[in-house]
Amino acid sequence: MWLTRSLAILLAFAAPSAIGDVLLIDGVEAAARTASERPTRGMTMARVESRFGAPITKEAPVGDPPITRWEYPDFIVYFEYEHVIHSVVRR
Repeated sequence: MWLTRSLAILLAFAAPSAIGDVLLIDGVEAAARTASERPTRGMTMARVESRFGAPITKEAPVGDPPITRWEYPDFIVYFEYEHVIHSVVRR
């Protein structure tokens, strides 16, 4: 009885982490497949807008240095001043 209960507890804690690992790997692979379809680090705001069109929303800059966020249907772009620092896939 004690062994069965211990095994059940062990499995209950092990299963969520295994599922989380799979989701993380799937997300990384999806981001890698679409990397060429998103703005790259160093692109200017003008270049992003000319290549990908106008974003759905443009958030006002926040912080120092100012970080601006533009949202597109498939990705989000983060700028520091006028240059891309990161772009991420939307889920």
